[in-house]
Amino acid sequence: MEREQYLAAIKPRMPEKRYVHTIGVMETAISLAQKYGEDAKKAETAAILHDIAKYADIEWMEDIVREKKLDPKLIGWGSELLHGPVGAYIAESEFGITDQEILNAIRFHTTGRASMSRLEKIIFVADMIEPNRRFEGVDRLRKKAQKNLDKAMSACVRHTLAFLIDTKQPIFPLSIECYNDMMNREDSEG
Repeated sequence: MEREQYLAAIKPRMPEKRYVHTIGVMETAISLAQKYGEDAKKAETAAILHDIAKYADIEWMEDIVREKKLDPKLIGWGSELLHGPVGAYIAESEFGITDQEILNAIRFHTTGRASMSRLEKIIFVADMIEPNRRFEGVDRLRKKAQKNLDKAMSACVRHTLAFLIDTKQPIFPLSIECYNDMMNREDSEG
C-alpha cells in the first residue's frame, strides 16, 4: 500500500487535529530515518499507522487484548496505552503489515521498552517532537533529535516520566524498563 492509500484509510478514523499530528509524525519520522540510516518507507508506514487505534472504543480494545492474548497488564490503563498495541494489531490484521519492526514501532510508541530498535526510537521521538507539538521543552528535544537519536530518546523518556510524576499519573512498567535501559546504556557509554 502506498502513502496516499494509507492516509486515506486512516483519515476517517480520527479528528482533523490528530490527522494533522499524524502527518507531522510521518514527516518527522522520514527525516529522522534518512538522518540515522533507517528505512524511510518503514518509518513512513509506522508513523502513518501509529495512532490508528487512538479513538477506538476502550472496551473493544480491551477485548482485543484478551482475545489476542496481548499483554494482560494493559487492561485498565485506558486508551493512551491501549492504542499502541491494538494499533499494531489493526496494522497487521486490517492492513496486512507483517514486518515486525513496523509493528513494534507502532506497539511501543507510547510506552517505549528496553532494547528498542532504531525504528522504534524514531517513531517514539517523532511522536513527541513533530512540528505541531507545543509544550515547554519541545524545542530542546527537537535539537537533541538532530544531534543524536539515543540522547533524544533518553530525553524524551525522561520528559514523559517527569510529566507523569508531576501530574500524579501511574507509570506503565515497560516505560520504567525503557528508562532503566536508557540510563544503563548512558552509564556504559560514559
